[in-house]
Amino acid sequence: AYTNARKHLEVGPLVIERGEGVHVYDNAGRQYIEAMAGLWSVAVGFSEERLIDAATRQMRKLPYYHDFSHKSHGPVIDLAEKLVSMAPVPMSKAFFTNSGSEANDTALKLIWYRSNALGQPERKKVIARERGYHGVTIASASLTGLPNNHRSFDLPIAGVLRTGSPHFWRDALPGESEEEFATRRAEELEALILAEGPETIAAFFGEPVPGAGGVIVPPPTYWAKIQAVLRKYDILLVADEVICGFGRTGRMFGCETFDIRPDIMVLSKALSSSYLPISALLANEKVIGPVIEESDRIGTLGHGFTAGGHPVAAAVALESIAVIEERGLVEHAAAVGARLRAGLKALEGHPLVGEVRGVGLIAAVELVTDKAAKTALGAPGQLGALANAELQAAGVIGRNMGDALAFCPPLIIGEAEVDDLLGRVAGALDRVAKELTLDATS
Repeated sequence: AYTNARKHLEVGPLVIERGEGVHVYDNAGRQYIEAMAGLWSVAVGFSEERLIDAATRQMRKLPYYHDFSHKSHGPVIDLAEKLVSMAPVPMSKAFFTNSGSEANDTALKLIWYRSNALGQPERKKVIARERGYHGVTIASASLTGLPNNHRSFDLPIAGVLRTGSPHFWRDALPGESEEEFATRRAEELEALILAEGPETIAAFFGEPVPGAGGVIVPPPTYWAKIQAVLRKYDILLVADEVICGFGRTGRMFGCETFDIRPDIMVLSKALSSSYLPISALLANEKVIGPVIEESDRIGTLGHGFTAGGHPVAAAVALESIAVIEERGLVEHAAAVGARLRAGLKALEGHPLVGEVRGVGLIAAVELVTDKAAKTALGAPGQLGALANAELQAAGVIGRNMGDALAFCPPLIIGEAEVDDLLGRVAGALDRVAKELTLDATS
């Protein structure tokens, strides 16, 4: 059985050799629309000369330095000031790491540290959501609410509590309105807090729009109701903006799109357009004040990374942000995103399409074979994988999360490229429907 499973998984690598704009090319010279911006991340497109030049200049000037033991360097200082000034709510400090996983891991450590500083050692539990994604380190994978990131890893760790996802289409009760669903999710959260003891709950982690869980756009009042519960019990809110940040939702940050007022923001991916690894967390004074006081008492803050705030990565991040701002890519993403979502919405009559959802320039198409039952093929993800393979054959690199096809192209994508992408998606779905003997014209 193990051998058969291995054979099934051995589909072979697609070797990507170069990229330009919204396209990448494999080692046979074939062109693909990179409809996932790599991994939700190449905001300014591939081979942007301004980022390449920024990296080259900084490499020649100061190729590496750290920010340990009262030392620093220009790029990380400038980037910290830029991020704090950009934040949609008042933030006090920035802390730099190398990936979204590390940033969420750091957020959890600082939250525990803060509880100790406040003389509340029992306040260590944190709440995250089903189908949320926060990384793959031991702590951040525990925050992640996807079973495949837990299986055979002895995860999640203790102290991570789970509450329901904001996916109305999938999780609503029969006859329940979006408003009623949002209210129920908030009531479930409050019930969990009361059952565990509010004095034991330190923080709630959530993406404005859960990405890897299926591009789940919450109902309009969901975040307002969730935040009201958190405020009632003085529980910190961590907004994981790793995917949503820097324009993806049609505003600079997902927190702006959904009126979220976090205590901590976690940033990565489009921060540098993933040209180099870098991530950051921003924390407000409510979080950072006790952390500084505890560090003064102990004599150190015993946490940091060799490459955290790397000068070359920081320089590239500053340039990536500058390109996004100067070229109006946030506004552009909102406009072309509306075109993409409208084009996908037009596919809702297709026999394989159960739901189309999205916001800004991020969207998903949930695939089904039975629309009424909202079910697909026998094995979860089988239909999504089949459709994703057809997309790749059609020259589109997408990604299926289970049976949902995700679309998250570079922010620079143009209207003609969106239309090209939509045509290829429609064709791929028709071919899958034909293979499954479903009528693609019905």
